[in-house]
Amino acid sequence: MAERSTAAVDVADNSGVKPLAAEADKATADGVDIQNGRAADGPMPEKDGERTTPAPTAAPELHSGHKLARRYRLEECVTRVDGFSSWRAMDEKLRRAVGVHLIPADHPRARSVLAAARSSALLGDPRFVQVLDAVEENDLVYVVHEWLPDATELTALLAAGPLEPHEAYQLVSQISQAMSAAHREGLAHLRLTPSAILRTSTGQYRIRGLAVNAALRGITSETPQRADTEAIGALLYAALTQRWPYENDAYGLTGLPKGVGLIAPDQVRAGVHRGLGELAMRALANDGATASRQEPACTTPEELAKAVAAMPRIRPPEPAFTAPPEYQHTTYQQGSYGRPTPPGVPTTQTVTVAPPPPPLQSRTGRALKWGVAALLIAALGLGSWQLADTLLGHGTQKGNSGTSNTTADTGEHGEKPDTSPLEIKGAQEYFPDGKPQNAEDVANTYDKDVSTYWRTKSFFDGPEMKIKDGVGIVYDLGSEHEVATASIALKYGGPHTTLTLYATDSKTPKGSVGSMAKIAGTTTSETTLQLTAEKPVKTRYVLLWITAMPNAPQDEFSGPGYKQAITDVKFSG
Repeated sequence: MAERSTAAVDVADNSGVKPLAAEADKATADGVDIQNGRAADGPMPEKDGERTTPAPTAAPELHSGHKLARRYRLEECVTRVDGFSSWRAMDEKLRRAVGVHLIPADHPRARSVLAAARSSALLGDPRFVQVLDAVEENDLVYVVHEWLPDATELTALLAAGPLEPHEAYQLVSQISQAMSAAHREGLAHLRLTPSAILRTSTGQYRIRGLAVNAALRGITSETPQRADTEAIGALLYAALTQRWPYENDAYGLTGLPKGVGLIAPDQVRAGVHRGLGELAMRALANDGATASRQEPACTTPEELAKAVAAMPRIRPPEPAFTAPPEYQHTTYQQGSYGRPTPPGVPTTQTVTVAPPPPPLQSRTGRALKWGVAALLIAALGLGSWQLADTLLGHGTQKGNSGTSNTTADTGEHGEKPDTSPLEIKGAQEYFPDGKPQNAEDVANTYDKDVSTYWRTKSFFDGPEMKIKDGVGIVYDLGSEHEVATASIALKYGGPHTTLTLYATDSKTPKGSVGSMAKIAGTTTSETTLQLTAEKPVKTRYVLLWITAMPNAPQDEFSGPGYKQAITDVKFSG
């Protein structure tokens, strides 16, 4: 049961929660019967919005050991409800556990599930549980997604008690930023519940079921941004109070008293962080009213993310250290083992251990100390003499060879050839895997404004990229030029960024990066770098290709992770 609740990428939620602005019905954790660990069969009540189609009567009848595409072996049915089933499976090609949703191809919602899965996969944001495959085959539609055995469901965290203020702050910050990025791409969740949030062993929160969760149940909403914002507010409210902010119990949490409406978190539980409590009220459907002040309501995840960013940062709690107990000698160590103990004398006694004398205070110690000092002085003198001799020798060699180096670098008339700036006429993001990073902001890298930039997404693995070959931009110089140098300004420093320039044939190169002519490349931990080609390369199009990125903190666009941003690019030739 523990593995199922923390690792399944998405299973049917039998919570019966109505639209988040309304009430929540009785719930179980992610569609699994808490009492006996079996899937909770039965119809799935409507939740956030109306169903697009009626639910069929039965899910696909498959069994453990069945293989999909000769690759995914079904191992355990996590749930079978509402016309579809969810499984834990094994990817026999990559030898890893995955999750699989199965739905009949003639199911009224099969097409929308397939479309939602493919749209979610294109997002490629590591803050969401990734869709790995979406296929229609042999009268079945199946969606394959990540399986996270090391993650803990928010439902399990809240069962142990309310979250610390710092942990609740991280929850609302990461979830609001992730959903803000999803809505910018036109994707909504509509099923953000405690069972849809996973906390990894590194402290990152990941969201499962983006778009797919709602499509499986035929859920729609006329105001998807407002629905997701209110759902995040409910998650924050539950994290602060260990109570569900509606009248009915749900997700193992007790609801609010009936008939009193929505009340501020600090009236439910003492000691709630005031700023976070007010933020939860602003996100929930109450027009922003709180017990202490009036603030405008947050109606979109982006507004909520900005409100979180405007709060003073909440520090993590200081680790508590307990002093070890004072050492006590036993009777055996005191030499009294087996002897009768006189009346009134304790069997163990606390012995004060005298501190040892300072080292090297004896006659032998002083002699040793002076001997070591003399050796150090002799070694220092010898080393200084050798260093001076080496420097003088190198200086003579450099003086003798200076004339030839200067001659080699000068032109016919003894003048060093100059390079002139090359104007960038246009640019386009290069993403051979079909997953762009931030295509609309490419022009920010050559607008001569260092405050604007093009950014990558945030990745969990690094510095070298693992799930992609690299990310980059193709620059158009208008016509062919001899490209000799490039000046590049980056937003994030630290170990490390690997960046290479290639000459290519168009804005959308046909071949692989390895087939292109390399101009120059480097690995750096700085935010500014100058690349110089050994020999100028004649080309119109230049690909700037990044294959490693440093670890950077959370910002307004993404959480902490391995990422980079380019603020300025200039070419000369």
